[in-house]
Amino acid sequence: MSGGGTETPVACEAAQGGGGKKRDSLGTAGAAHLIIKDLGEIHSRLLDHRPVTQGEIRYFVKEFEEKRGLRELRVLENLKNMIQETNERMLPKCRETMQGGLEETLQRLQAATDSIHRLQQREQERKKVINDHLTASEKQRMLQWEEFLRGQPQRRAEVDAEHRKAMERLREQYAAMEKDLAKFSTF
Repeated sequence: MSGGGTETPVACEAAQGGGGKKRDSLGTAGAAHLIIKDLGEIHSRLLDHRPVTQGEIRYFVKEFEEKRGLRELRVLENLKNMIQETNERMLPKCRETMQGGLEETLQRLQAATDSIHRLQQREQERKKVINDHLTASEKQRMLQWEEFLRGQPQRRAEVDAEHRKAMERLREQYAAMEKDLAKFSTF
């Protein structure tokens, strides 16, 4: 029954061919040992799959490592080719494009800077003219104000004199009107 070598008789076989001795129900210690050994072999054949699974695992790991190693080599080779292509073709093109674009951009930037500088100068000149005009206007207004204040007492005196004359005329007129009214009230 065992798969690896000599077979040992099982308890039933030992009882049949063992002479004529009567055995008890459990049998002898040697027979029990044989039964346990046979049960262990049956158990290992039916239920213990460790040797098979270990072999499969070793095979899977070996295949995986071989395929992975080849895949990594291919990936590294592709990366190397891409880097070489980039260094040989793409990088010079990018440099040329960048140089051309930068020169044009710098020229435009310089032109914009010059025009802004001119605009700032014009604005400063315009502000200076406006400030000069405002300063001159302010000085002129101050002179006019001072002249006005100097002429004010004379004008006030003239107005006061004119007012006094008008008051005198009104008094005389009212006095004359009272006389005329007194003439008419005697009737």
